[in-house]
Parts: sequence; structure tokens; C-alpha cells
Amino acid sequence: MELSDKQLNRLKNGREYRAMTMTVLPEEDSDGKMVVEGYAATFNQPYLLYDSPSYRIFEQIAPTAFDDCDMSDVIMQYDHEGRVFARTRNGTLTLILDSGGLKTVANLGGTDIGRQLYQEIKGGYTDKMSFSFLVAEDNKVSTVDSESRVETVIRTITKISKLYDVSAVSIPANDMTSISARRFSDGVIGEIKAERLERAKKKLKLLLEV
Repeated sequence: MELSDKQLNRLKNGREYRAMTMTVLPEEDSDGKMVVEGYAATFNQPYLLYDSPSYRIFEQIAPTAFDDCDMSDVIMQYDHEGRVFARTRNGTLTLILDSGGLKTVANLGGTDIGRQLYQEIKGGYTDKMSFSFLVAEDNKVSTVDSESRVETVIRTITKISKLYDVSAVSIPANDMTSISARRFSDGVIGEIKAERLERAKKKLKLLLEV
């Protein structure tokens, strides 16, 4: 999937995208409604963002991350663009904060395209989801393995200022999610390299002063 100019601008403006899992509730278990649900975020469960011979970057979301988050009008789309299938403002998309994370519940039975999407998800034709958000605060902890010299970074997202949307995404895995994660990882690696260079400069300066 080639990203549109609008999607690229969203990435440049700091919007981040992460994959999520979504399950279909049988219609007989949901009062005949066409409901899909899943966790947009799970708390304190690190997941791998980036893996290379030199760096491993993990990310986790703190239980307080959504405390002051703007979730006033979150929408459900396809590939983060186009028609709206459900939204919080009219009650067809529900966001529930519990001890495990942020749960999303979408009733897709209100429109023809929503019912079509439900059948696609139910049939396994569309089986990936992602959500988009804006991080306000985070912190990073870095450690280096003494033998392999692989540097491991754990990013903890402590404050999310806005949740934009949850989206069913095309197969194969959505480019927005992978590019967003890679852009963040590249930034972290750049910071690590800059810190290493600065330490090397200081060490060289001390040696020259001896």
C-alpha cells in the first residue's frame, strides 16, 4: 500500500500508529448487533518495535497514559482514511479503560459498508487492526549487553494527548504501522549514536589533556 500525502503529513506531525488485535463477537452473543472488539493498548506489556544486530527497541504503555487523553470523537475507518464505520460521538464505538488496557468495542451494523466490513472481519479477509495517537510524554531506559554489545531500549509511553482512530487495515500488514514504528526507532537510534559520539569526544579530550 502506497501512503498518500495526507498520511505522510500525519506521520511528520507526530501521529503514531500501532497494530492491535480485534475479535468478532457472534451476532447471537451481542443482541443481534454486528460487534467487533479488541484492545487498542495493553498496559505494562512490552512489545518489540525494532530488532537488529546492534539495537533492540521495546515499547510499553503505562496505566496512566490515557488519564487526560482527548477521546472525545474517535472514529473507526479502513486504512485510516475514507468512510467512517463507527464513532464514539454517536455511540457506535465505545472505549473502555480497565486494568488491562484500553478496550474498543465497535458496532458495525448501522450502515451497509459497516455490515460488509463486519463480514470481511468475521470471514478472515480483513484480520488486522491499528490505532493512531499522539504521544505527549514518554521516557526511555537503555542498557548494553556486556558480551554481545547489543543495546536494548525500553520506551514507556506515560501520556497520550489524543486518540484519533482505530482502523481495519489491508493485508499484508499495514504500512502506516510499520513505517510509524520504524520512524520512531530511527529517531531513537540516532539519539544513541549522538550520545555515543559525544561520550567518545569527551573521552578523547580527557586523554589529550593528560
